[in-house]
Amino acid sequence: MGKFEIVKRKNGEFQFNLKAGNGQVVLTSEGYTTKANCQNGIDSVKKNATEDAHYDRKEAANKKYYFNLKATNGQIIGSSQMYESEAGREKGIESVKKNVPEATIADLSIEI
Repeated sequence: MGKFEIVKRKNGEFQFNLKAGNGQVVLTSEGYTTKANCQNGIDSVKKNATEDAHYDRKEAANKKYYFNLKATNGQIIGSSQMYESEAGREKGIESVKKNVPEATIADLSIEI
């Protein structure tokens, strides 16, 4: 089962990573100024991740492949890692689709 991890960047922004059951990061968010906005981003991923039309498949200048998950309004809500092949990118998309519905949320941004 996958999980979302909320972390705090060195610049004070919050971001989430979606990790697959094996612990590999399959989706990373942009930076958010508040934790509430970061949570809204997770909610948006949960809402949009099951629809194939929300995945924007890309090829980088270095000939590696990645994808962006977009909300209904076209805004990017998460980006993948780089993949060596188109097939790898497709597996990454399937992993997001598979892991999102039951994903738990771990808040690692709490300062002790």
